[in-house]
Amino acid sequence: MRDNQADGRFEAGEGADTVFARYRRTGDQLFIDHVEAPVHLRGTGAAGALMEEIVAFAQARGLTLVPICSWAAHWLARRDRRGG
Repeated sequence: MRDNQADGRFEAGEGADTVFARYRRTGDQLFIDHVEAPVHLRGTGAAGALMEEIVAFAQARGLTLVPICSWAAHWLARRDRRGG
């Protein structure tokens, strides 16, 4: 996973195989605004793998994940994972 701070997104993969999550950080909260995977990667677990890395990133830094994106909210709720 790459933290592309200039574009405000976490990324995994290369070129047409890039999955990303747009984020904002305020204090100890990490807002996940949007998660997107290319059509050909949907249903493969690529976005979930990125979310696992984002959870680990947040936990390592004591951040609480705040999902704005409905997909991210559903993914986190199924796993009861919010970092912090």
